[in-house]
Amino acid sequence: MERKIRKAAVLGSGVMGAGIAAHLANVGIPTYLLDIVPRELTADESKKGLTLSDSVVKNRIAQAGRDRLLKEKPAPLYDKKNIDLITVGNFEDHLSCLSEVDWIIEVVVENIEVKKSVFAMVEAHRKPGTIVSSNTSGVSINEMAEGRSDDFRRHFLGTHFFNPPRYLKLLELIPGLDTDPQVISFMKHFGEHVLGKGMVVCKDTPNFIANRIGTYGLQVSIHEMVRLGLGVDEVDALTGPVIGRPKSATFRTLDVVGLDTYVHVAGNVRNKSTDEQERSVFEVPEFVLQMVEKRWIGQKAGQGFFKQVKTEKGKEIMALSVDTLEYRPSVRPKFPSLETAKTAKTLPEKLRALAYGKDKGSEFVWSVFKKVLLYSAEKAHEIADDIVSVDQAMKWGFGWEMGPFETWDAIGLEKSVARMREEKEKIPALVEELLASGKTSFYQQEQGKRSVFSIGGTYKDVEESKENINLAALKEQGKLIKKNAGAALIDLGDGVACLEFTSPHNALGMDVLHMASQAAEEVQKNFAGLVIGNQGKNFCVGMNLAMALMEAQDENWLELDMLVSNFHKTARALRYMHRPVVAAPFGMTLGGGVEVAYLADRVQVSAETYLGLVEVGVGLLPGGGGTKEMLFRAMENVPEGGSVPVDPFPFVAKAFEAIAMAKVSTSGQEAINLGYLRPTDRISVNADHLLYDAKQLVLTMDKEGYTPPAPRKIRVIGETGYANLRQNIYAMKKSGYISEHDELIASKVAYVMSGGNVPAGTEVTESYILELEKQAFLELIKTPKSQQRMQHMLTKNKPLRN
Repeated sequence: MERKIRKAAVLGSGVMGAGIAAHLANVGIPTYLLDIVPRELTADESKKGLTLSDSVVKNRIAQAGRDRLLKEKPAPLYDKKNIDLITVGNFEDHLSCLSEVDWIIEVVVENIEVKKSVFAMVEAHRKPGTIVSSNTSGVSINEMAEGRSDDFRRHFLGTHFFNPPRYLKLLELIPGLDTDPQVISFMKHFGEHVLGKGMVVCKDTPNFIANRIGTYGLQVSIHEMVRLGLGVDEVDALTGPVIGRPKSATFRTLDVVGLDTYVHVAGNVRNKSTDEQERSVFEVPEFVLQMVEKRWIGQKAGQGFFKQVKTEKGKEIMALSVDTLEYRPSVRPKFPSLETAKTAKTLPEKLRALAYGKDKGSEFVWSVFKKVLLYSAEKAHEIADDIVSVDQAMKWGFGWEMGPFETWDAIGLEKSVARMREEKEKIPALVEELLASGKTSFYQQEQGKRSVFSIGGTYKDVEESKENINLAALKEQGKLIKKNAGAALIDLGDGVACLEFTSPHNALGMDVLHMASQAAEEVQKNFAGLVIGNQGKNFCVGMNLAMALMEAQDENWLELDMLVSNFHKTARALRYMHRPVVAAPFGMTLGGGVEVAYLADRVQVSAETYLGLVEVGVGLLPGGGGTKEMLFRAMENVPEGGSVPVDPFPFVAKAFEAIAMAKVSTSGQEAINLGYLRPTDRISVNADHLLYDAKQLVLTMDKEGYTPPAPRKIRVIGETGYANLRQNIYAMKKSGYISEHDELIASKVAYVMSGGNVPAGTEVTESYILELEKQAFLELIKTPKSQQRMQHMLTKNKPLRN
């Protein structure tokens, strides 16, 4: 019988437990969230006359964990309605529920005895064959399984989610000695395809893979900072995006994680290691222990290595001096190697500029790189089955763009090892074996296929799921059909092409529109359908704002008119061609990015998509068909066929509000809720599968006998509806919620969405509304205040209220 997880139970409702329950609910799995029974009443409970035997009291801890999910930011839930899939309970009354579920996840305190007592309770209630896992960050899986039955141990493993569970991609699987390999195989598939995770199998060693390497790197960074006399702000400047790491870099990351948690994780390795040198590295510095004692443990305490204070200039970020434990204003470090790295085009170039520079900043980076790379190579086969698992764990769990072995290749294996030898470092056997084989890198790339060095001196192909389409690899394999400066057309195979944006930030300009027009011609002739998608940081941030502003400042109104007209022309070419088109948005999908999605018949959206028509923030309205499409989609939702006609105004008003308030979804699901996407559009939980899912949707539509849509007509709310919308806008202006220019912009949006100066109920075409939209866009971009907003966004990267 095929194994499925239809229902789950999470034991422990703290931040991690509730977050895991939320993500299970996100993917549609009903989940019990259970916790201990309180030992005493709160003052409020006593006042209400409740007792310790009342269910509301006994469920209080789990209920608090569930309630917290609706308040936390970033939101743990794709949609707040998903909370309904989480049922709370307690360990006294509801353990019998465990017999109903297919997966039980323990998320209690990191104490081996507590965990073992929980598993004893679990075994009394679970049905045979139920998977049980511990979300531990480092407690031994084999120790936890001691004393349990054979069936329990065969179905027991570690499932280490990273916090927050919705957003961090890594899920480490840790088999015990007795875990059934089929259970591991099932959980790998389930984690990747249902939970959308990057799955890595680890060995049962302290802190597993990501926390083992990541914590070592953090410890080394602290030690090297002290040795070189650098500040925490200087270290963060050297260890953030410039080396392919998150913006939170080193010390902001520690503030986010919490120093109390960090000390516990570091201690876990120190206490279990038999290597004295390793133990010394994981020794937490005295100043960190003092910070924990003072409760300066990071963001949750309001201060850690950084603290935000109010000054005469406004809010200011203060940095901690670890020598004095006093806060000082943050400084912007000036290392020549750092400045060189910032101007480099590629990440490998940036890494080499910093690793081989001649200043204190580069000395710090080299020292940290050297120690982390040597440690990773020394421990790789102790903690994982291969080096790919180590690299993937660091990328998915800690947000590194390159794992340690990819980093080593990037800075040059031979060159770096030669320097390490000069500095009297011991080179791990893995590296010696690679170099002795005559090879100079851990990874090799040939014809778009990637292989990795393995013990024994051979290279093995890096396994990729068929669902992981890699556009860069396809180009290397000769699948590029055509390209220009801003876009490319790629053959995805099976008769499907992909229109990829390659412009800076995937912004829309004439080159992108030109390629889109060519794509329409090519696909009509030679392909079954088209996917619009890419693998940049974000799908599309909208039109090329700098270009539009330059044309406006030069009063090139004809050029701007042609730009909008070309967008509309391209939209028609794609929208009405005799082949299905599916858009695959993800990440930031703003303004023109949404309008690109509207060119498609269907949308396959990533679960993590932040989608919105935000043009009002730069003084404009959606001019590439976005305003028109929101109006037509609003009218699609108006029920028909009743004895009494339904008033369309509330439907139009909701769409108007989304544009006028520049609402942005916090997930793909919310984009549907806001009316930006249709309920028939699909969601990919695993972002790596997005292009594959979009391709499959194209093939399904083609197989079902695709026919292009017919041009649409609607009846507009007209002058009466416009007057009602204007009344709402005026009320907001009078109340001080919006400025005079906001009022002008909103009025233009309202005018277009009402259908202009026509009676209510007038039937209009799409081209009619598009013309109104274009004229309103051009009228707004001519205004000085809109141009000021555009300029402010380009220079400050935030909206201007003027």
